[in-house]
Amino acid sequence: MAKLNLFERRRRRVRTALKARSGGRARLSVHRSGRHIYAQIIDDAAGRTVAAANSLGSKAGANMTAAAEVGSKLAEAAKKAGVTTVVFDRGGFLFHGRVKALADAAREGGLEF
Repeated sequence: MAKLNLFERRRRRVRTALKARSGGRARLSVHRSGRHIYAQIIDDAAGRTVAAANSLGSKAGANMTAAAEVGSKLAEAAKKAGVTTVVFDRGGFLFHGRVKALADAAREGGLEF
């Protein structure tokens, strides 16, 4: 097997730790690209996405404002689906900037993690 780059190693390490400590809770997974940010709440036990939000329709693009909007939208969608507690899966991304803005907005919207 080829050596994994640092991002992939960090992503696997974070995901493994989350699965060990999740306690059956849904997972809030975040992905960011240069242009947009995406988030979804995944029920790993059932293998399905419960709620999702992204910045594709946002005028702000991929900045901190757009990330906060995505976090708010995701919290609303999670409430409609009946999810209140999640574990935050930052993937291989560091918890600062847009990822932190999304997490803070989701917490303000009512998600607990």
